[in-house]
Amino acid sequence: MTKVAIIGGGAAGLLAGIAAAQNGAQVTIFEKMRLPGKKIMITGKGRCNITNACEIPEFIKNIPGNGRFLNSALHRFTNDDIVLLLESHGLQTKVERGGRIFPVSDKAKDVVDTLVKIFTEAGGRLQLDTKVIEILAKDGQVTGVKTISGVYPADAVILAAGGASYPGTGSDGGGAKLAAKLGHKIVPLRPSLVPLESDYPYVDDLQGLSLRNVQGTLTADGEKIGSEFGEMLFTHFGVSGPIILSLSNLAAKALDEGKEVELHIDLKPALSEEKLDARIQRDFTQYSKKQLANGMKDLLPQRLIPVVCDMAYLDEEKFINQISREERHRLLAALKNFCVPITSTRPLAEAIVTAGGVSVKEINPKTMESKLIRGLHFAGEVMDVDGYTGGYNLQAAFSSGHAAGMAAAEE
Repeated sequence: MTKVAIIGGGAAGLLAGIAAAQNGAQVTIFEKMRLPGKKIMITGKGRCNITNACEIPEFIKNIPGNGRFLNSALHRFTNDDIVLLLESHGLQTKVERGGRIFPVSDKAKDVVDTLVKIFTEAGGRLQLDTKVIEILAKDGQVTGVKTISGVYPADAVILAAGGASYPGTGSDGGGAKLAAKLGHKIVPLRPSLVPLESDYPYVDDLQGLSLRNVQGTLTADGEKIGSEFGEMLFTHFGVSGPIILSLSNLAAKALDEGKEVELHIDLKPALSEEKLDARIQRDFTQYSKKQLANGMKDLLPQRLIPVVCDMAYLDEEKFINQISREERHRLLAALKNFCVPITSTRPLAEAIVTAGGVSVKEINPKTMESKLIRGLHFAGEVMDVDGYTGGYNLQAAFSSGHAAGMAAAEE
């Protein structure tokens, strides 16, 4: 019987274990935490966004960090497959806005418990509170793993130890170090899906303000590098929310390169400049005898009005019937291009996902096997693969874990 050792009991490790055990291997998962799946527990705000209902080509588009590398794995173990696996073992799911799939119970713990149950029922062994300190190899072939409590011989090893975000869940970058010891190239780890910091003086005034249906465009040294439509939030340190998280990987990369990064917010993306100007003029006609701050109440949230006026060099106490055409155009420009300088990302430890990791150029995309060490496979976030929010990262973990587990069982 093929002996498979899996490092990490998260989404990728559990799926790898299930695939290998169901394929006839003798499987042990080594998890250094006292409980498996700790990061799954906090996904989707504790509800677990299992996957997304979109088609596979859409998945690849929503995994900007080497999504094409996962093409084979995503087709062999799809979003339908993970849903079927869970539902066939009693966990019902539901589809919500944006195709996001959650357990009907809204409890991430139920997802973890179901995966563990499937793994153990297939004959898998889960060894908790056991840290792997070295992957053993001889003559270019893995021979097992060395843990804090001894050596475990294995025909195949699957490294599924996660990235370096939320280290309290066990993802502390240790997996990349284990791979590096065996000669694998590690793409530098950086935060992805992380809030952004700004030293903009208005940030404190806007703390807690949420904006919906806005267009956020990111520039680096004045050149556009990304754009997202949706919701965002001002915080005490800068900006957060769905569109910010989606743009954060690009921001992190540009900041690492020493570029000047800015977020340009179109507060009224549904209106062209001409239509927005007409809308402003209608409001100004209606509130012509009011002060500017009071005449913009239908246009913007109250807390945003003084900031926009300041950006447009307008006196918010000036009466609307005294506003010149040039001043109105300055207001228009501020509404279509509300600019927030970005100074840094929040720390990697606070990122939802880690970008970087084991270079995919050194991994076989069909088997997730190392091109350097026979019998060594990778799965999940330890690889240089990262996606947007919406269930894409968990599906990447499930699909790559399944591919690695199937191949490892055949070693």
